[in-house]
Amino acid sequence: MRDPIGDSVARIRDGGLVAYPTETVWGIGADATSPDAVARLFEWKGRPRDLYASLLVTGLADLEALEFEIGPMARMLTDAFWPGPLTLVMPCRRDFPPGIRNPNGCVGVRCPSHPLAAALARRCAAEGVGPITATSLNRSGESPAATRAEAVAMTRGDDAAPQLIAIEETEAGGDLESTVVDVCGDRPKVLRVGSIAEAELLPLFNAAVADGRDAT
Repeated sequence: MRDPIGDSVARIRDGGLVAYPTETVWGIGADATSPDAVARLFEWKGRPRDLYASLLVTGLADLEALEFEIGPMARMLTDAFWPGPLTLVMPCRRDFPPGIRNPNGCVGVRCPSHPLAAALARRCAAEGVGPITATSLNRSGESPAATRAEAVAMTRGDDAAPQLIAIEETEAGGDLESTVVDVCGDRPKVLRVGSIAEAELLPLFNAAVADGRDAT
């Protein structure tokens, strides 16, 4: 019986790269615990290691298992926007290869609402693979693939490229990437505005300040 998600998990387990759709753009999954897989990901993207790749998780339980420090602001934001197009940069005690955990001990993390991305994350977790990366499918400096046709064109004829998950009718959700918020410091910082507008975040930030709560 055909099992495209299982095939993708096996490829990731073997150190390969997989392209999968999210509720925003197409992403690349690599085993974020494998130095070789992370190096392969950055080499294909042509991306410097000081532009860090985020992780894909299924929810708060994954964060605890991965030794993230979940502060009040992070909890408020995950309650409001997860699953969904919000990437949080959070303190993490667990070590990861270069390109994942930045020098101040923080890691980006995202919980997708796209059913296929979520299924891939769940299957990887269930089979002890990963966590996997959640970085956009594109070469550095180019626009990310927003449609399957763009993803196919970007990877066709390239043996080193991520392999598209073999469910042809699936599409990503749009052309805006996830919004990225850093909650590693005393106050949250919006690092990139994407699918979630800053106006949607500010009421939560203001409420936290009014309550005397900080990010951590």
